[in-house]
Amino acid sequence: MRLFSVFSALGVMLAATPALAGGITILAMGDSLTAGYGLPPSQSFPAVLERKLVSRGWEVRIINAGVSGDTSAGGRSRMAWALADKPQLVILALGANDALRGLPPQALRDNLEAIIQAALAADARVLLVGMYAPRNWDADYQQRFNAVYPELAQRYGLALYPFFLEGVYGHPELLLEDGIHPNAAGVERMVAGVLPLVEAELKHLLPEAGTPAGRP
Repeated sequence: MRLFSVFSALGVMLAATPALAGGITILAMGDSLTAGYGLPPSQSFPAVLERKLVSRGWEVRIINAGVSGDTSAGGRSRMAWALADKPQLVILALGANDALRGLPPQALRDNLEAIIQAALAADARVLLVGMYAPRNWDADYQQRFNAVYPELAQRYGLALYPFFLEGVYGHPELLLEDGIHPNAAGVERMVAGVLPLVEAELKHLLPEAGTPAGRP
């Protein structure tokens, strides 16, 4: 942020910048896609998203609560610990491992719903990030799995980003050699996709701040 010698001008700028209306703690709850599997910590999804938000005028701290290999059940079991830092926003991105293992969609729904309820009870907003079932599972499984996220979003009035790997999955140049996890460029693409929804949530949390200074 540029410094001005005239205190009145500085005061106007501070008042217009949501970053200075009070910092926001964001909890990124997920699995290896959140944790940053195969990447330096600075290139993980939470780290890149935090830098992008800060560059756009938001004062945020994003906690990387991604655990590689975690299922929705694992996330549910550690939710109380994850909420200890009292986040105002939870980005919930679990389910990829449930899908890979063919776990029951009803169990996914129950676990995600418990996590959502815990977050809402802790006065945190929730941004739900979805996942699609692999096409090697039968059509019935895919339909039941894929329906979990929009149904929960509708029930609880949550913003939904339908597919965490939108624009990344199926693009080898954006994936690590395993063909599953994003590389650094892939993470950048994921952040770009989720960013508008995250900013919309921040505006709900800081309605008096309006839009970040210098942004339309």
